[in-house]
Amino acid sequence: MTSEDLLAVWLTLKLASITTAILLLIATPIAWWLAHTRSIWKGPVAAVVNLPLVLPPTVLGFYLLLLMGPDGPVGQFTQFLGLGRLPFTFWGLVVGSVVFSLPFSVQPILNAFEAMGARPMEVAATLRAGFRDRFFSVAIPLAWPGFFTAIVLTFAHTVGEFGVVLMLGGNIPGETQVVSVAIYNHVEAMDYGPAHLLAGGMVGFSFLVLLTLNVLGRRRAS
Repeated sequence: MTSEDLLAVWLTLKLASITTAILLLIATPIAWWLAHTRSIWKGPVAAVVNLPLVLPPTVLGFYLLLLMGPDGPVGQFTQFLGLGRLPFTFWGLVVGSVVFSLPFSVQPILNAFEAMGARPMEVAATLRAGFRDRFFSVAIPLAWPGFFTAIVLTFAHTVGEFGVVLMLGGNIPGETQVVSVAIYNHVEAMDYGPAHLLAGGMVGFSFLVLLTLNVLGRRRAS
């Protein structure tokens, strides 16, 4: 394994960690709202959240590239703030990963909030607990399995990204070259040894993720 491969592994883990942390902050209020609202906007918002599940990654990456490019509204805004352009930078990958992995964070948390029901929060309200106390002392602990599933799925999904990161970040070693892109480079160069090593690591990681979720599901069912 070359130094570039090790950098790709480190960059992938860094990207997945930051993406997961950001999505927990974004997905939690969205999931709570979807679980409790009766607004006519619930359907459209849920559709937008789940859109990355059905869109090809290259399509999503293409439109994000246009939005964050020099002529796009996001790109013009970041340049106005003095942040420069996001495409082909690490933080551009973060933005793309957050959008692409959003449903993998929202859906498990939403399912946990819906399974919890309204009763625990109502009981806490009768004890004069404020909404913040009820949310952090009642809702979060009861929905913790959903949060754990969201963390695992989001992290794993970000690690396995290819289309979106390639469209937004290109292939810059040490800056935007993640493991999936590094594997593609090795295969394209017919350098199958390092490709086997990186791909085998991805297979093992994916197996552990699925095994963890399976064990968690059995414990919740028992």
